Amino acid sequence: MLEPLRQGLPPIDAASVSSSASCALPARYEAVRGARKFTSTTLAQWDLTDRFDDVALVVSELVTNALRHALPADRTREAPHDPPVRLHLMRWASRLVCAVRDPSPDSPTARESDEDFSAESGRGLFLVESFSDSWGWHPLAGTLHGKVVWALFRLSEAPDAQPVPQPAQQRPRTP
Repeated sequence: MLEPLRQGLPPIDAASVSSSASCALPARYEAVRGARKFTSTTLAQWDLTDRFDDVALVVSELVTNALRHALPADRTREAPHDPPVRLHLMRWASRLVCAVRDPSPDSPTARESDEDFSAESGRGLFLVESFSDSWGWHPLAGTLHGKVVWALFRLSEAPDAQPVPQPAQQRPRTP
C-alpha cells in the first residue's frame, strides 16, 4: 500500500493555475479513448502538443486503473450528477498535472519489484512513474468521497524573448 503523497504537487489554489480543464468519464473502458481525445484537444489548446505522447500514456494508465480497481463491480448505472471518474488537467507556467478522481478510498497499489513484468497487466503505476516527473495520490475530504491520483510533468520554460531584429544601419560608404 502506498501512503498518501502530496509532495511535489503544485499548490492546489485555483488562483495559481494558469489553465485547467476537466471532464467526466463514464464507467466503461471506452472512456480511456475519450480521456486521450480530451487530453489531445486540451494540450493542443495550450500549445503543448509536444508533450502529448507521455501525457496521454499516463492519462490512459490512470483512467484504466480507476475503472479497473476503483469502481464497484456491480456499477451498471451512473448517476449523471455524480460521475464515477473525472479527469482534470491543470497547467502552471512550468508544470502540468493530470489528476484522476475516483470513488474508492483505497490506496493505489504498485506492483512488487519481483513480480513478472512481462505480464499483460499490472504495469500501470510503473509506467506512470517512468513517464511523469512525479506522481502521488491523496484521499478526498468533505462531501467528496474517494481519492485523486495525480502525475506531474515539468514543462520546459519558454525561451527568453529575443529582441526583434532592427534593420541594419546604413553606413556611409567610403570611396
